[in-house]
Amino acid sequence: KEISALTKIVILACGTAYHAGLIAKYAIEEWAKISVDVELASEFRYRNPILDKNSLVIAISQSGETMDTLMALRHAKEFGCKVLSICNTNSSTIPRESDAVLYTHAGPEIAVASTKAFLTQVVAAYLIGLAIAQIRGALDEEQVANQYSQLQELPAKIEQILETVEPLRTLTREFTNSSSVLFLGRNVGYPVALEGALKLKELAYMHAEGFAGGELKHGPIALIDKGTPLIAIMPIDPLLNEKMNSNVQEVKARGANVIAIAPEGINVPGATHLIRIPETSPILLPILATIPLQVFAYEMAVTRGND
Repeated sequence: KEISALTKIVILACGTAYHAGLIAKYAIEEWAKISVDVELASEFRYRNPILDKNSLVIAISQSGETMDTLMALRHAKEFGCKVLSICNTNSSTIPRESDAVLYTHAGPEIAVASTKAFLTQVVAAYLIGLAIAQIRGALDEEQVANQYSQLQELPAKIEQILETVEPLRTLTREFTNSSSVLFLGRNVGYPVALEGALKLKELAYMHAEGFAGGELKHGPIALIDKGTPLIAIMPIDPLLNEKMNSNVQEVKARGANVIAIAPEGINVPGATHLIRIPETSPILLPILATIPLQVFAYEMAVTRGND
């Protein structure tokens, strides 16, 4: 009943979990046809958000103890809205203070930089999006079943990527002495670009930036120089793909060294290097596109001599 009465959803998270929330926005709005705001938890409690009892707050945290997210959650509850948390740690504070919790069961995250926890957060958000879409009648049972079956195919596709990722490991060594790496994505690939840049900062301790493809001409293109490494996450949608290819040509003309992460069947004429990932539905692309970026960050850290 509460989900049927929802007027909006607000996602609260920090860092990597915030990027999972941005991906969730695309999926939930696409499937459930309901407005979703994604807020940095660290900023949320310092203003007066528009929330009421018909708002659902989704708090995302790997540890369940992220102080900024916990304080934002408490601020949200003052408005009378329900809180659903996505968390990896059983019985931690955030789930205990939520009305409901979806545990991700990713196992312990050994490094500070979240990798498997990020992927499971995104999957959890997909499941929530499909559930809300089903309850609200925005998708029929066949459409939901189709998305579920595509979700279930993802683990095998991830294995496939990991088995064929050796060229990327070799390629990474070419960029060991780069001062900066840029990441470009469109639509659901934009949060993936942000996450790819964050992983490189956290692991390789080097400057990295993620941009939306459409924003390239509004300033970031000035950063492109001869030899600048740029990783482009290619979309599946034909129109978006055409626009992204145009971005690739632009940066190529300025001398960028373009590494394209592209699903099978997607052509990228301007790419210097092409990393293939299996096909999936456009909205599930982040799960597969993120894996090479995690490998890239890991290999860059190792080649730069980081623990």
